[in-house]
Amino acid sequence: MLEQQDIERVVEAVLLAAAQPMSVDRLMAVFRPGELPEGDPRQAVRSALSEIEYALDGRGYELKRVASGYRFQVRQQLSPWVSRLWEEKPPRYSRALLETLALIAYRQPATRGDIEAVRGVSVSQNIMRSLLERGWIRAVGQREVPGRPVLYATTRAFLDYFNLKSLEELPPLAEIKALVDPHVEDEAAAAERPPAPAAEAREDAVDEPGEQMTAAEASSDAAATPQGDAGDAAPPADERPLAQVVHLRTDR
Repeated sequence: MLEQQDIERVVEAVLLAAAQPMSVDRLMAVFRPGELPEGDPRQAVRSALSEIEYALDGRGYELKRVASGYRFQVRQQLSPWVSRLWEEKPPRYSRALLETLALIAYRQPATRGDIEAVRGVSVSQNIMRSLLERGWIRAVGQREVPGRPVLYATTRAFLDYFNLKSLEELPPLAEIKALVDPHVEDEAAAAERPPAPAAEAREDAVDEPGEQMTAAEASSDAAATPQGDAGDAAPPADERPLAQVVHLRTDR
């Protein structure tokens, strides 16, 4: 059996090498039988994580727990300096995209019709395609109404990207405007861009899955996904890794 200090070193090394957040279950899986205490191996890993987090106090990076597990990341207040390593500008998002994402996050599961009813304008296929390709939203079913529109909900990738453990950490809607405005692309400047070729516009269409699920089942699915112990279990293999809609990680 490994000493607790050795367990901490292994966990730290795995987190440094991992390309994505690691759950407690996945961290336990790197140890062979007999290397962790038989009485409570999970607690040994949790204790190692706590010690690592404490040891990093005051350092330039931290151990962060998000929806999919634990990861090392640069502290947010240091991003202005770290971002200078890359020449490209941080991503800026259109107001329409951010509003669409916020409505899905706060009203999920939601259809395109729900979003259009609030915004008062149609939702662009390009916006839905961008959110789906980023893995921030996914189709969770269809509403049992004429036309059976697709229901959308946020994913673990959404929570991970915005440094959230669950949807309960989303800030009040009243705080969103002040926090997202610095990251919203100037719509006047965007309007001056030349229109995309017609061929590209056709390619932007999104194939919406036709999963058979009632609205009630979709609501249950969307509500249950982020509420589990994020640090203990990895997301299902058939689900894209699941998103402070307003606490934007513009340093990426």
